[in-house]
Amino acid sequence: MAENNNEISAGAVLLSFLAGAAAGAGLALLYAPKSGTEMRTTLSEFAEDAVGKIKEYTKEAQDKIKTAVEEGKDTIAEKKSILSSAIEAGREAMQREKERTAKEA
Repeated sequence: MAENNNEISAGAVLLSFLAGAAAGAGLALLYAPKSGTEMRTTLSEFAEDAVGKIKEYTKEAQDKIKTAVEEGKDTIAEKKSILSSAIEAGREAMQREKERTAKEA
């Protein structure tokens, strides 16, 4: 489970890096020698690409989180079942021991 936390953190770092890269590229485009129309077109295309990538990475991060939560739920259910079985076995053993002790008395 700790491994999934590292993946989520890596995704957050990657998303932050991409956002910073997008901001830097946008500033570079603003200082590039182009006409206003060309610049607006370039910035618009760049913004659309950036938004698309951010949405894609967000979706991937959400999927990883959902998978981690589901795996956690499955693990908890499995451990709960094992613990319940152990408790029941202990109760049965205690009852048998009580019956055995009662017969000897």
